[in-house]
Amino acid sequence: MAARRIAQSSVNWAALAERVPPNQRPNFNLFKAKSDNYLRSVLANPETPPKIDWATYKKTIPVAGLVDKFQQQYEGLKVPYPADNVTPQIQAQEKEARAEVDNYIKASKEKIAGYEKEIAHLKSLLPYDQMTMEDFRDAFPDLALDPINRPSYWPHTPEEALENQPKGEKEHH
Repeated sequence: MAARRIAQSSVNWAALAERVPPNQRPNFNLFKAKSDNYLRSVLANPETPPKIDWATYKKTIPVAGLVDKFQQQYEGLKVPYPADNVTPQIQAQEKEARAEVDNYIKASKEKIAGYEKEIAHLKSLLPYDQMTMEDFRDAFPDLALDPINRPSYWPHTPEEALENQPKGEKEHH
């Protein structure tokens, strides 16, 4: 991959700023300032290094062959651009994250549909201020009082329920 000149930041700072919570705003501003300073320092330098006037050096340096040797070494120097072997890993993580997000959205939509069904059921019932105990029992059989099948004793807590008592204590109630 050849080195390319960065013309501007590829980060959409406005979209990123929308997602930053208010308590993290100072850290975000510091990070953006560091990024902007780095970009300015990169853009302050020319894209290619300045050309060296080897002829001037050959005239002024009396040692024969020294400038030629430096010129040969300078022109033979190639700084390798680092290979990008991290992008495939990031793309794989992005695919995994996207799959997790899609699954979460799907599960959330299913929950929302269930909750909307519950809301529709609750809206179809009589208002609570107009309900009798029988209407409540018909609408919510699991919550209604049922002294025959599920007797409840004071203080009516789950710990005091008849089915939670040891056998010896059941006769005492």
